[in-house]
Amino acid sequence: MERSTAAVTRPQPWVGRESELAAFHRAIDDLHRGVGGVIWVEGEAGIGKSALVACGGEAARQRGCELLWGTGDQLGSRLPLRLMFECLQVRHGSPDPRRAAVADLVFARRPHLLSEDDDTHAVAAELLLDLVEEVSAAAATILVLDDLHWADDTSLMVVQRLVLAAVNLPVLLVVSTRPQSRRPQLQHLRSTVRRQGGKTLRLGPLPPESVDELLRGRFGVPPGPVLAALAAQATGNPLFLRELLDALAREGSVHLVDGHAEVPEQVAADVPGTLVEVVGSRLGDVSADVVDLLRLTALLGADFAVTDVAAVAGRPVRELTVDLQQAVAAGIIVPRGTRMTFRHPLIRQVLYDGTPAAVRLGLHRDAARALAADSADPARVAQQLLAADRPGDPWSRRWLVGAAKELACRAPAIAADLLRRELDVEPVAAVGEADDRVSLLIALTRTLVGLGEPEEAEQRARQALLAAHEPDDRGYLSWLLARAQFSGRRNDAAITTLGEALASPDLPAIWRGRLLASLSMIQRAHAGRLDLAEETAREALAAAGAAGDPFAASHALTGLGLIHSVRRDHDAALVSLENALQVLTVGPEYDDLRSLAQHARIFTLQNLSRWADAQASLQEVRASDRRHGRREGALSGITAAVLMFWQGRWDDALAELGFADHRSAAASYRGLRESGPALLCHGVAALIAARGHERARAARHLRIGLQLPLDTVADRENRDFLVVARAILAEQDGNPRQALSYLAELLERRTGEMTLTHQWLPDLTRLALDLDDQEALSTVLDTARAEAAAERSPARAAAALDRCLGLAGADQAQLERAVSHYREHGVTVELAGALEDLAVVAARSDQAVKSRRLLGEAVELFTGIGAHWDVRRSQARLRRLGIRRGVHGSRPARPRHGWHALTPTEQRVALLVAEGRSTADISH
Repeated sequence: MERSTAAVTRPQPWVGRESELAAFHRAIDDLHRGVGGVIWVEGEAGIGKSALVACGGEAARQRGCELLWGTGDQLGSRLPLRLMFECLQVRHGSPDPRRAAVADLVFARRPHLLSEDDDTHAVAAELLLDLVEEVSAAAATILVLDDLHWADDTSLMVVQRLVLAAVNLPVLLVVSTRPQSRRPQLQHLRSTVRRQGGKTLRLGPLPPESVDELLRGRFGVPPGPVLAALAAQATGNPLFLRELLDALAREGSVHLVDGHAEVPEQVAADVPGTLVEVVGSRLGDVSADVVDLLRLTALLGADFAVTDVAAVAGRPVRELTVDLQQAVAAGIIVPRGTRMTFRHPLIRQVLYDGTPAAVRLGLHRDAARALAADSADPARVAQQLLAADRPGDPWSRRWLVGAAKELACRAPAIAADLLRRELDVEPVAAVGEADDRVSLLIALTRTLVGLGEPEEAEQRARQALLAAHEPDDRGYLSWLLARAQFSGRRNDAAITTLGEALASPDLPAIWRGRLLASLSMIQRAHAGRLDLAEETAREALAAAGAAGDPFAASHALTGLGLIHSVRRDHDAALVSLENALQVLTVGPEYDDLRSLAQHARIFTLQNLSRWADAQASLQEVRASDRRHGRREGALSGITAAVLMFWQGRWDDALAELGFADHRSAAASYRGLRESGPALLCHGVAALIAARGHERARAARHLRIGLQLPLDTVADRENRDFLVVARAILAEQDGNPRQALSYLAELLERRTGEMTLTHQWLPDLTRLALDLDDQEALSTVLDTARAEAAAERSPARAAAALDRCLGLAGADQAQLERAVSHYREHGVTVELAGALEDLAVVAARSDQAVKSRRLLGEAVELFTGIGAHWDVRRSQARLRRLGIRRGVHGSRPARPRHGWHALTPTEQRVALLVAEGRSTADISH
């Protein structure tokens, strides 16, 4: 029997995942051809997900790809965008100005007077998507998101968008996660990956032959029976197996026996039997001082900055270098960019669990104080305080009072938990305790309103009002309470709250104007009480003037503009809105109100048929935002999408909407959390899909949109696109009577409701004529006359009346007047419809040549915007009258390559790229 003192160990071979690695290489080949994709890797802890992804990522890097990596962390799972920030290397002081700008947006929040529930993280998500596009434009890029099951919700939203965009970018998105996660976001994301054609790799245990191959590769000879039996204890888990082999090798326990790698039986009896135990044995390779340092480091999470370790340990970085290098040499931690991370989450878990719970809580508290003293991000300090679970501590209470507002912007869910804990403990009698409690209650109320938890926000606001004595605090709390009530759809209660606050004799002048402006908005949006809302808005305007408050003045003027719009006095609305913008001084705290007034102005220009001015105004607003470093939220995209819908720029409209299901959740009319923006978002998307004959997509948006509540006048006036899309699907199903019934819902415009009913009356006229429903036709025409009469300056409603009367009375002159109006003002969608109607009337007058010409122009317009259902309907409608569109030779095929193969939107983007413009600029 041949026996040596030790077996020669070799680098561990890559075995058992060859087919999965081949899938990576195929995806990398596609990536180099400019075709992106998604790889979804799932498996249990230690099964080899990270190793597989690392191997694939390294292969991509060696072939010239940009490799960016982020790892989910349980401690940071509630910190918005943490995973995406790590992956895309977004941090303060980044040498890349794009990354630094995103960090500044999130970490250097600016207070807004009208909305605490701003969409900072939604806007940051858009910036991150822009960043991915720019990075991938420079080099084919692989984005790795490891341990996605620990990702925060906002990062998951960005990942969802990346999954949809990856196929159109030179980006390979690789995610790894544990299977069977119960998080709905992950389940939905997995389904999206499958629908988009992404590759799913499910990793199971290594088969026995792969385990044997790994042992042979490691030792150069087959395993003996004792070693083979030990390896079998790993049950095919690669991490367990490799850690086991490393432990045996470190002890020098593997020998060559008769040509086999073997261990003595007495050694085998002492080998740890679980993965956690064998991982923990690795700590024996470093000194006790290093282990103590690593236990402190484990408090910080899976990855960490060396400066944070120094702060928590109370030692300068230079003193930590030797200890950290020892931990790296032992394979406990590894560098990752400018930070470090534990080689495997289980190593951190062993260190963390190895510290007694009572000691660990105290260490978390000390870590919070050390990080705060080092001016660390408040969210990281808050994570430590949450883990310490010691509310009522004087230091943490003082810190929270000072950091609450910033923390609520950075990590609102964490802020809410800390504030609740602090407020629920018995207060300690101390100087300033009552003031601190009021401050904490105000902070919690503001945070809860932003989180969309109106019931608790109302409860906390009432608690604060009982304790608050400062008039300014009481004014602010009354405002917050009313907003919480309105968000919770307790509209009458909100009006009562504002009325009671306004009756207070010591209400500061500045809050009188602001509360009155909010009351006016609610009076109009809730019940459509226009006269009362106008009276209140003018009272707010006077109070704002007396207090010298531009915010309240602009808020009141914006409300007056909306009231004028409901009354169809669009000229007066435009004057009010332009005055609202003029009185606002330049300052980030006014961004929300400025945005509302600007978008209302664009809407008003459309009502005046000043479409070119509306488009120019949108471009000016976006250019101004870029100059002043402001970023737009989802509401801007929705406003633009509506404008572009009527102009026939449907591809651009859908691009503006983006992934509607996610962006609409962040959209709200400031100060009033309404369903309106979400209704419009899904409505426009549904109508474009329905008219494009994409029924499944239309049905999905309808399903979501029709579930949204319609509690207020403001909700009702934004539902019209959804109603029309629903009617079109009914018509496509061969049920025009049902379609007419759906559209008839729009005929009743309630008091104070802004719905632009005239937009849809020509379709109602057509259906009523087709069904020979004279009663319905009479109602439609009466409504059209009333809408046109309400316009102080004839514009869109007047043109719609011409179209309805011309179609109903077979009056070509009226229809031609409507056609001229739409042609002059560039309203492609309505122009195409009017041309179709005129073609029908001409056909009924035996003017076949004219009818055919008009039909041809209408079909060309419908085809150009992608309205395939309208093409079918118009041709069928004229075919019944004996008119067929003439065919004059074969239609030239659209080029597949070169400049002319691009759509107008794509040509515009290409020109901007040629000018050297950034993706962020081009998107605006």
